[in-house]
Amino acid sequence: MATANNCNVPEDLLYWVKEHVWVRPEDDGTITVGMTDAAQHLAGMVVNATPKKAGRRVKKGRGTGIVESGKWVGPIKSPVNGTIVAVNDAVAADPSLLNSDPYGAGWFVRIQPADWETDKAALVTGAQAVADYEAFLKEQGIDCGQ
Repeated sequence: MATANNCNVPEDLLYWVKEHVWVRPEDDGTITVGMTDAAQHLAGMVVNATPKKAGRRVKKGRGTGIVESGKWVGPIKSPVNGTIVAVNDAVAADPSLLNSDPYGAGWFVRIQPADWETDKAALVTGAQAVADYEAFLKEQGIDCGQ
Protein backbone atom coordinates (compact mmCIF):
# COMPACT_ATOMS: atom_id res chain seq x y z
CA MET A 1 0.00 0.00 0.00
CA ALA A 2 1.33 3.42 -0.94
CA THR A 3 1.19 6.46 1.30
CA ALA A 4 0.75 10.16 0.64
CA ASN A 5 1.63 12.48 3.54
CA ASN A 6 1.43 9.47 5.86
CA CYS A 7 -2.10 8.64 4.66
CA ASN A 8 -2.73 5.17 3.21
CA VAL A 9 -3.60 5.15 -0.49
CA PRO A 10 -4.16 1.65 -1.91
CA GLU A 11 -3.09 1.82 -5.55
CA ASP A 12 -5.70 -0.68 -6.74
CA LEU A 13 -8.62 1.67 -6.01
CA LEU A 14 -9.92 4.72 -7.87
CA TYR A 15 -10.11 8.09 -6.12
CA TRP A 16 -12.03 11.32 -6.28
CA VAL A 17 -9.18 13.12 -4.60
CA LYS A 18 -10.73 16.51 -3.76
CA GLU A 19 -13.72 14.80 -2.11
CA HIS A 20 -11.69 12.17 -0.18
CA VAL A 21 -13.70 9.33 -1.73
CA TRP A 22 -12.41 5.94 -2.93
CA VAL A 23 -14.12 3.67 -5.45
CA ARG A 24 -13.77 -0.04 -6.19
CA PRO A 25 -15.48 -1.40 -9.32
CA GLU A 26 -17.16 -4.77 -8.66
CA ASP A 27 -17.59 -7.70 -11.05
CA ASP A 28 -21.37 -7.15 -11.22
CA GLY A 29 -21.01 -3.60 -12.60
CA THR A 30 -21.64 -1.86 -9.28
CA ILE A 31 -19.08 0.24 -7.46
CA THR A 32 -18.23 0.23 -3.78
CA VAL A 33 -17.65 3.68 -2.27
CA GLY A 34 -15.99 4.77 0.95
CA MET A 35 -14.11 7.56 2.66
CA THR A 36 -10.32 7.67 2.43
CA ASP A 37 -7.79 7.33 5.20
CA ALA A 38 -7.16 11.08 4.98
CA ALA A 39 -10.90 11.76 5.40
CA GLN A 40 -11.19 9.58 8.50
CA HIS A 41 -8.04 11.21 9.89
CA LEU A 42 -9.52 14.68 9.40
CA ALA A 43 -12.88 13.67 10.86
CA GLY A 44 -11.47 12.07 13.99
CA MET A 45 -13.34 9.29 15.77
CA VAL A 46 -16.55 8.67 13.83
CA VAL A 47 -19.53 8.32 16.17
CA ASN A 48 -22.41 8.03 13.70
CA ALA A 49 -22.76 6.81 10.11
CA THR A 50 -26.07 6.98 8.29
CA PRO A 51 -25.97 5.76 4.68
CA LYS A 52 -28.98 6.50 2.48
CA LYS A 53 -31.21 3.49 1.91
CA ALA A 54 -30.78 1.05 -0.96
CA GLY A 55 -32.95 2.06 -3.90
CA ARG A 56 -32.22 5.77 -3.50
CA ARG A 57 -30.93 7.61 -6.55
CA VAL A 58 -27.82 9.72 -6.06
CA LYS A 59 -26.25 12.43 -8.17
CA LYS A 60 -22.53 12.90 -8.62
CA GLY A 61 -21.28 15.28 -5.95
CA ARG A 62 -24.28 14.75 -3.68
CA GLY A 63 -24.29 12.80 -0.42
CA THR A 64 -24.66 9.04 -0.17
CA GLY A 65 -25.29 9.49 3.54
CA ILE A 66 -23.97 11.36 6.56
CA VAL A 67 -20.96 10.74 8.77
CA GLU A 68 -20.58 12.43 12.17
CA SER A 69 -17.57 12.72 14.42
CA GLY A 70 -16.79 14.86 17.44
CA LYS A 71 -15.48 17.61 15.16
CA TRP A 72 -17.23 17.12 11.82
CA VAL A 73 -20.59 16.29 10.28
CA GLY A 74 -20.85 15.82 6.55
CA PRO A 75 -21.63 13.62 3.58
CA ILE A 76 -19.65 10.99 1.78
CA LYS A 77 -20.21 12.27 -1.74
CA SER A 78 -21.15 10.10 -4.67
CA PRO A 79 -18.54 9.98 -7.43
CA VAL A 80 -21.22 8.95 -9.96
CA ASN A 81 -24.84 9.37 -10.91
CA GLY A 82 -26.70 6.17 -10.09
CA THR A 83 -28.71 4.17 -7.59
CA ILE A 84 -27.60 2.88 -4.22
CA VAL A 85 -27.98 -0.90 -4.33
CA ALA A 86 -26.46 -1.80 -0.93
CA VAL A 87 -25.44 -0.10 2.29
CA ASN A 88 -22.92 -1.29 4.83
CA ASP A 89 -25.08 -2.13 7.84
CA ALA A 90 -21.92 -2.97 9.82
CA VAL A 91 -20.78 0.67 9.54
CA ALA A 92 -24.18 1.92 10.68
CA ALA A 93 -23.93 -0.41 13.71
CA ASP A 94 -20.23 0.32 14.38
CA PRO A 95 -19.20 3.67 12.82
CA SER A 96 -15.64 3.26 14.13
CA LEU A 97 -15.05 0.86 11.21
CA LEU A 98 -14.67 4.00 9.09
CA ASN A 99 -11.62 4.82 11.23
CA SER A 100 -10.14 1.37 11.77
CA ASP A 101 -10.61 -0.10 8.27
CA PRO A 102 -11.67 2.61 5.78
CA TYR A 103 -10.72 0.54 2.71
CA GLY A 104 -12.11 -2.78 3.91
CA ALA A 105 -14.89 -3.38 6.44
CA GLY A 106 -15.50 0.40 6.52
CA TRP A 107 -16.94 0.68 3.01
CA PHE A 108 -20.05 2.89 2.93
CA VAL A 109 -22.38 2.11 -0.01
CA ARG A 110 -22.56 0.24 -3.30
CA ILE A 111 -23.93 2.09 -6.30
CA GLN A 112 -25.14 0.99 -9.72
CA PRO A 113 -23.71 3.77 -11.89
CA ALA A 114 -25.91 5.25 -14.61
CA ASP A 115 -22.89 5.94 -16.88
CA TRP A 116 -19.72 4.43 -15.41
CA GLU A 117 -17.58 5.06 -18.51
CA THR A 118 -18.23 8.81 -18.34
CA ASP A 119 -18.03 9.19 -14.56
CA LYS A 120 -14.85 7.14 -14.09
CA ALA A 121 -12.96 9.60 -16.32
CA ALA A 122 -12.89 12.02 -13.36
CA LEU A 123 -11.26 9.42 -11.06
CA VAL A 124 -7.57 8.51 -10.73
CA THR A 125 -5.86 5.26 -9.79
CA GLY A 126 -2.42 3.75 -9.25
CA ALA A 127 0.68 5.92 -9.15
CA GLN A 128 -1.31 8.87 -10.54
CA ALA A 129 -3.72 8.67 -7.59
CA VAL A 130 -0.83 8.62 -5.10
CA ALA A 131 0.85 11.60 -6.79
CA ASP A 132 -2.40 13.60 -7.05
CA TYR A 133 -3.35 12.84 -3.45
CA GLU A 134 0.14 13.76 -2.21
CA ALA A 135 -0.07 17.14 -3.97
CA PHE A 136 -3.61 17.77 -2.71
CA LEU A 137 -2.78 16.82 0.88
CA LYS A 138 0.31 19.04 0.90
CA GLU A 139 -1.72 21.93 -0.56
CA GLN A 140 -4.36 21.45 2.16
CA GLY A 141 -1.79 20.96 4.96
CA ILE A 142 -3.08 17.45 5.76
CA ASP A 143 -0.74 14.82 7.22
CA CYS A 144 -2.14 11.60 8.69
CA GLY A 145 0.97 11.22 10.84
CA GLN A 146 0.14 14.31 12.88
